Amino acid sequence: MRSPLPYSFPLALLGAAFSVHANEGIELGQVTIQGEETSELESARTRLSEVPGATNLIDMNRVEQGRTATNQDVFAYQPGVYAQSSGNEGIKLSIRGSGINRAPGSHASGIYTMLDGLPLTGPGGTPYELLEPLWLSRAEVLRGANGMERGALALGGAIDYVTHTGFDAAPLQLRYEAGSYGYMKRQVSSGQVLGDLDYYVALTDSDYDGYQDHTSGNSQGIAANVGYRFNPNLETRFYLRYRETDNDLAGRLTKDQIKHHPTAANPVYLARDSSRPQPGSTWLANKTTIYLDDDSRLETGLVYHDYPMDLNEGTNRLKVAYTDVSGTLNYFRRDTLFGRESNSNVGLRSTKHLPNSGSSEFVRVPTGNTAGFPIGTRTRDFSYQGSDNVLHAGNDLELVPDLWLTTGLALIYTRRESDVTYPASGGKVSQHDWDYAPRIGLRYAFSPQLQVYGNISRSVEPPHPWALIWSSNIYFPAGSGAATGLQRTPIELQNQTATAFELGTRGEAAIGHWDLAYYYSAVRHELLTVETQAATFNSSQILGEVNASPTVHQGIEAGLDSLLWDGAAVGKVSLRQAYTYSDFHFRDDDAFGDNRLAGIPQHYYQAEVRYDHPLGFYVGLNTQMASKIEVDYANSYTADPYALLGATLGWNSPKQDWQTWLDLRNLTNKHYAATVTPGYNDRGQDLARSTPGEGMGVYAGVSYSFR
Repeated sequence: MRSPLPYSFPLALLGAAFSVHANEGIELGQVTIQGEETSELESARTRLSEVPGATNLIDMNRVEQGRTATNQDVFAYQPGVYAQSSGNEGIKLSIRGSGINRAPGSHASGIYTMLDGLPLTGPGGTPYELLEPLWLSRAEVLRGANGMERGALALGGAIDYVTHTGFDAAPLQLRYEAGSYGYMKRQVSSGQVLGDLDYYVALTDSDYDGYQDHTSGNSQGIAANVGYRFNPNLETRFYLRYRETDNDLAGRLTKDQIKHHPTAANPVYLARDSSRPQPGSTWLANKTTIYLDDDSRLETGLVYHDYPMDLNEGTNRLKVAYTDVSGTLNYFRRDTLFGRESNSNVGLRSTKHLPNSGSSEFVRVPTGNTAGFPIGTRTRDFSYQGSDNVLHAGNDLELVPDLWLTTGLALIYTRRESDVTYPASGGKVSQHDWDYAPRIGLRYAFSPQLQVYGNISRSVEPPHPWALIWSSNIYFPAGSGAATGLQRTPIELQNQTATAFELGTRGEAAIGHWDLAYYYSAVRHELLTVETQAATFNSSQILGEVNASPTVHQGIEAGLDSLLWDGAAVGKVSLRQAYTYSDFHFRDDDAFGDNRLAGIPQHYYQAEVRYDHPLGFYVGLNTQMASKIEVDYANSYTADPYALLGATLGWNSPKQDWQTWLDLRNLTNKHYAATVTPGYNDRGQDLARSTPGEGMGVYAGVSYSFR
């Protein structure tokens, strides 16, 4: 293992204590009872503390005490989670190196994403437009292979975005946010319990000009759910999410440009007026729970997900159609085995593209290979089909008091097909694969305040069906009309697999609440994106996805939430910290030896010290630090390390009706690279690989809840 401490970070701060109310740790303390039932948040906290691996629980009440523009704000101060904005909603999100360089922007890869416990991720990836933070009550993160019980086999694990219901929403709430770079966000929401029925509905819209030129965007959407309890043994809930987004793209910059002209747009993108509109994504779902007896229950789920896109990609325009249907069936049972408690689960998840999934391309800029063809000329049609079927079973058995053995096995059957159908058939590729993922883990509670855990698990991640054509190196030859130079014949790609080992501890002591984990993953056939052709005024950028030689992902994830001082009637001072060490590298690659995988900083640290007054006033000072980032697989060039400072000031009414805040970001106006999209071998040149992080910004917000 490489030394985890070569970079100078204030890690001594990790020895200071954390406040009890922070949102990122898993607390093992006493459960808070509200009336006769445990609150949903505390139930989730207890459930995650029973996982023999690293998890995060994010309480959105804390997140909403500042700007909530994107998921970068949701995942702040979360150990093991790297989330950075690339200038719009399509953030770069990675857990343990998941999807480290795959599908930048639109369809994040490497993490299985759920909405209210039901599938959002499909064979085509995870689109971002339905992930509106203000619709959430909490988010649950199961890092790495710890998401198996949810049917997640991806390298990064699982994220479950849980929507408000009538049980945790105000009858009417109004919220408004505004700030630098033309940012505005508005929401009106309502939720109530009416006997055996409850509902929640929220209308949200936003606008922004963007820090970088040509990064303006807007969105509008609705989220709603209705639940009904027929009797103590049967309940159901229907869900709706619909949202439209339109984001302009500014392209990437060089290190020199970020240092001296960070707000500039890449001239190629500016000339083409690149944009990424999502005409309207729809997610409809139902989840029904049947309590068979006091010790067992059955959960069924059905999801319809339609997410078309209309993309300006270089010299071409793509009209993309995606539609998925998903079904889930989960059975949970509690037994006594040899006098010890035993909890078992069996689940089936199936997601399938519908036949309309495919793309049509048209001439957008009559240059390069499309010279002489009018704008709007059809260049190419291709289809893609995919399905994922996962059968998983697991058991938690108490071997002796407070020592639990977790075992599990998942079987996955995947289908991936791609076919070019116009202007001529280029040859259809169809892949059908069976794979498996076993899991074994132990957790032991020395006391209610100290738990240790460990596990050995396997993950399986198939390629996206559209990657089979976009990664091809076989093109339409000259004389193929407007299709000349475009990929003609799909290729085959192998499933990415990994065997991972994890050790960790979590608990509570004088230093506060902590969460500490170490993991090591041996990855085979890792799916990495490589730029095979840079965008120019006469040609489109071409990104190909390939299976890499063996790689290693290992790291340390540490979170600490400390109460530094409690002055009772005059308030308290707390400190929350999150540190993520990421060592991702090739293993004896023929070309790159043991080079680091580009795109993610090796060290990433966030901290906030905060004072809270009993009357609801609070003030905080925060920092974010990242080490340098390799920008190509040859490790010939890097993006600079950076350190940012920020501050928050706000007031939460003791009656929990009024809330107002001021969020100050990047107070020193630091110029830095927020995300990196790597090249193959830049030979030490400063090429356009990075998107700039936001400069100094001031944001304010207010909300009022009628209760």
